[in-house]
Amino acid sequence: MTVVHPIARAWITTGGTGAQNYDEFADDAEITAIIETNPHSALGIEMPHRAPESLGKSFLDALPDAVARLTEAKADGSYTPAEQVIVLYRISAPGEEPAYGLFAMVDTDQISTSADEPGLVIRNEDVFIAKVRERVALAEALGHLLSPVLLLQTGRGEELHAALAAATEAAGAPAATDTDQAGRTHAIWLLGPGPEQDELTALAGGGELVVADGNHRSLAAQTGGLPRFLAVVTTPASVAIQPYNRLVSELTATPDELLDRLRAAGAEITGIDGPVQVPATGGTVHLRLPGQGYAVRLPHDPGAARLENLDHALVERLLLREALGLDPGDKRITYVGGDYPASWLTGEVDAGRAELAILIAPVTVDDFVAVNLAREKMPRKSTWFTPKARGGLVVAELSR
Repeated sequence: MTVVHPIARAWITTGGTGAQNYDEFADDAEITAIIETNPHSALGIEMPHRAPESLGKSFLDALPDAVARLTEAKADGSYTPAEQVIVLYRISAPGEEPAYGLFAMVDTDQISTSADEPGLVIRNEDVFIAKVRERVALAEALGHLLSPVLLLQTGRGEELHAALAAATEAAGAPAATDTDQAGRTHAIWLLGPGPEQDELTALAGGGELVVADGNHRSLAAQTGGLPRFLAVVTTPASVAIQPYNRLVSELTATPDELLDRLRAAGAEITGIDGPVQVPATGGTVHLRLPGQGYAVRLPHDPGAARLENLDHALVERLLLREALGLDPGDKRITYVGGDYPASWLTGEVDAGRAELAILIAPVTVDDFVAVNLAREKMPRKSTWFTPKARGGLVVAELSR
């Protein structure tokens, strides 16, 4: 028996509803601008309080607006229904190898967060509980899931990759396509009951599945008591990890005090002449403070576990907690994914909209998989996978 299943009742986009996932933005104003430009964007449903006509409402107060928007989208033909389907998924762009996956439902009781907890779906990253509560409330209000959890098939990834490539090649014209902000084309094909569907769901569920994106959404499925959650199962060959950086809007110490505290903790600090970039490899993080950039080698603890010496863990512990006295969930910290270049982060500091940018080398896919299979816990917001599975293409209706 596989842990990956067809979607009992799906709503498939007819075009124009695709969107970045709700947590891909460094600035909420970007969400409002996207919805204003494209009122059919699924972001208007996923983030109802950021829609232009709902501004000023809290997330919970705006939930009736989300329900109304989804109801309207289904009624006006933005979505068409389908039953007992999996949905083949290909992301392509000139000069890039295609990425493959499939939309399906995955058993929630398979989620494992520790070595002594059985299950094939591995989630090992800290989360922000307020975000989880919002996702639970949204699913309860809508009775639908619009944004998939991205899962890496680690056991039979190569087989799944080849099978999905062959299936999409033979599937003919896609049911719908969507173009994302980076110019990639997202194409989907429906696949109903039959031997091919059975083969692909078996491959997709044929080994341990690591949560690459959607830790909050998967925990929300558990918290909300959902028997299954919407996922895109993809392969290690289909993804890369980009940097996941940080902006601090307000320092709790002067720049000189911050640097002195880091030196006192054992950090080696040198100035950077010219633009501050993301480090090419791990071991050193780059800081942009007003008027100056720095390369900072944070001290490793030889007696600590390897995860405690990851750049992201050292930044969280030594720089944010100890040097600045900030909890990683503090509202003054913005987690900025790899879609935003280093120039954007440093520009926020130079323009006075932030007081510190922290640029951190990306984790490798191999290291990420190894850490998860060992059931060790990644620091929060330490991996920004690309290309991202797009929300609003396939909507799963939940049974009442």
